[in-house]
Amino acid sequence: MHVISRKRLLEAALEHGDLYAPLDAWYRIAKNAEWLSLNDVRNVCPSADGVGKYTVFNIKGNAFRLIVEINYRTGRLYIRHVLTHAAYDRGGSKR
Repeated sequence: MHVISRKRLLEAALEHGDLYAPLDAWYRIAKNAEWLSLNDVRNVCPSADGVGKYTVFNIKGNAFRLIVEINYRTGRLYIRHVLTHAAYDRGGSKR
């Protein structure tokens, strides 16, 4: 997958210092993946959920949510938000 853009992951890691390693691990998995459907994603990340047009990943033991939009046809994955679980529950992904 072509991940657009890693910059959002790095910004989140700067804001939450303990996120660098989990986000980097997710990034390495995603950039080497050849996902063609949500089922393919779930084969690697079983807790991934489809929410509307987005895919939501649990990061760092379910403490954070990584919200992405995946275009399976083009192989592009767009980072939309990295939120704490609490911010996600409050609707933070709608901003």
